[in-house]
Amino acid sequence: MIVGIGVDVVDLERFARSLDRTPALRPRLFGEAELVAPGGGPRRVESLAARFAAKEALIKSLGGSTGVRWHDVVVESDADGAPSLVLSGGARSLADSRGVTRLHLSLSHDGGVAVAYVVAEGAEEAVVA
Repeated sequence: MIVGIGVDVVDLERFARSLDRTPALRPRLFGEAELVAPGGGPRRVESLAARFAAKEALIKSLGGSTGVRWHDVVVESDADGAPSLVLSGGARSLADSRGVTRLHLSLSHDGGVAVAYVVAEGAEEAVVA
């Protein structure tokens, strides 16, 4: 059963300007692992923007952000590059309170924008006869 969906779009130029203008923004929004690309260098702004969009899309899919901190939501990628969300703290509590048992995440960037789409899934409801 779908508990909620969320989508967010980030303008890449504006996001890059924000990161340049406010150096403290990177560590405030992202954990250390999120800032490092698979090859070990710094993650590109397009990738960071998509990860930020994922955090916003998650909040929308859960219906709010009460008690959620940026570091409570981590975007990871598996060996094939497929992204997923790892929740802790307030984000985990909020997801649990909404009955979320699984999250689906899709990220993309092109044409000056990054986009993220999240589907929050819960257990099937019992059918009442």
